[in-house]
Amino acid sequence: MNRIYYNKLIRDHIKSNIEAKGEQCEVRELSDDAEFEQELLKKVAEESRALAHVRTRADFLEEYADLMAALDALTKLLEISPAELALTLEDNVSKKGLYTSRHFLHWSADSEYKSNETPQGIKKQ
Repeated sequence: MNRIYYNKLIRDHIKSNIEAKGEQCEVRELSDDAEFEQELLKKVAEESRALAHVRTRADFLEEYADLMAALDALTKLLEISPAELALTLEDNVSKKGLYTSRHFLHWSADSEYKSNETPQGIKKQ
């Protein structure tokens, strides 16, 4: 028997889908909330990367749904209510705006601007 090791969080029906094909798999339940949270965060990163590589509308919808399922599980685990999420989103949008202007930042002299991306280039003094 060939085994492919994944070592990652999977969704509820994956085990039964594998077994329905007559194949075997080994899973364990993550009973520790801290471990489950960490694996959900890894899943969000995995699904985000997959979403960034789609090239068709159908693939976008599929990967978007995968990402939202992971985010929904994470918000439930962290006990974030829909109202809290909506309020935080509203506050975020009021501070940062949306993407309607389609601005692309080439550079900034604002040393306090924070980005999740690694800045490129050499900072001039």
